[in-house]
Amino acid sequence: MTAPTALGPVQAAVYALLTGDATLMALITGVYDFVPEKVAFDYVVIGEATEIPDNRHGGFGRETTLALHVWSKYRGHARGQRIAARITALLDHQPLTIAELHHVSTRFEFSQTLTDPEPPGDIRHIPMRFRIVTEQE
Repeated sequence: MTAPTALGPVQAAVYALLTGDATLMALITGVYDFVPEKVAFDYVVIGEATEIPDNRHGGFGRETTLALHVWSKYRGHARGQRIAARITALLDHQPLTIAELHHVSTRFEFSQTLTDPEPPGDIRHIPMRFRIVTEQE
C-alpha cells in the first residue's frame, strides 16, 4: 500500500481556510492559484509546494511545504505585513481540516518583504512558507 500525495488536499484545505475567513477577505480581493489578468491588488497566491515522506511504523505521512505570496500596491510594506500576519494567525500552530488525511501540525517557516524593482517599483511582495505535516487516516 502506498500513501497518496498530500499536495492537492493540503492546497484545498488552505484555500478553504483562507477564503472562509472574513477578516482576511476584507483585506484582499481574493486568494488565487492562478491570478486572472487585471485582478485588483491586494491579493494572495497559493504558490509552490514540496512534499517529502514522513512515514512511521505501520503508517504513511507527508511533510508538505507550501508557499503563499502576498501582493500589494500599498506604499510601504504595512498593508502586506498586516495580510501576512492574518495568514500566519490562521495557519501557524492551528488545526487544519484536510480531506482524507489526519493533520498533525502546521508551522510557519519564514516570510520576507520585497519591492518589485521594475519601474515604477510600486508592487510589494511578501513570500511566506508553511510546513504542514499529515498522516494517512
